[in-house]
Amino acid sequence: MKIKNTALFIFMMTVAFMNAQNVYLSKVEKTKENKDKYFFKIDPTKSDAEYLGEIDVQGFSNDDATIYTSILKKAKEIGANAFSYKPFESVDEKTQPFNPANYQLGLYYITKDELSKPSDVMYFFSSSSKPQTISINKKDYVLQPRSFIAIKGIPGEIYTISTKKFLGSTIKISVNENSQAQYFQISSAKIKSNTYGEPGINLKSGDIMGLDKSFGDFLRMIYTENN
Repeated sequence: MKIKNTALFIFMMTVAFMNAQNVYLSKVEKTKENKDKYFFKIDPTKSDAEYLGEIDVQGFSNDDATIYTSILKKAKEIGANAFSYKPFESVDEKTQPFNPANYQLGLYYITKDELSKPSDVMYFFSSSSKPQTISINKKDYVLQPRSFIAIKGIPGEIYTISTKKFLGSTIKISVNENSQAQYFQISSAKIKSNTYGEPGINLKSGDIMGLDKSFGDFLRMIYTENN
């Protein structure tokens, strides 16, 4: 009996280790004093962003909200309010594809003027573990786990979004001139919402959850876009 219990303990510890994800500041160039709650994805080559440092993420986890929170806390330690993905290069100087178990982020500070750029794009994310079916104005899409689609909206149009499930959610989305991008996750799993106004998940409607831009930008980086 003791041997079985020991073997079970070792197995559980191995699984836990394989699913552990470590987040740490690997480089600090400078710090900024600010209380910004947002944390947006940017292209530093097309921005006047001020470089602050880097974060390394090692290990894989399906709990995207928890990992995002860990990254956000580290970024705020040096006053960052923006990030970009920093791809690794192989020995032959070719850029390696994104690896959700090992990646690096550049941390930046940007002014509020750079955040006011309008966008008419709607992003729809699948769950982290199961495929999801979504209908947008009666057109069906099947999203594989950890993937998303981006729909360019037409100002003034109303979009009907449905999960096509019995007792599933249906919402209507409008796109306005000079509005910000909108982010939604399609999932049957329950995800704990953050306090309104905090970065993370702010809105929830059954199995269609509205996400704030910060968390949406993070998912847009770690998930694969369906073209």
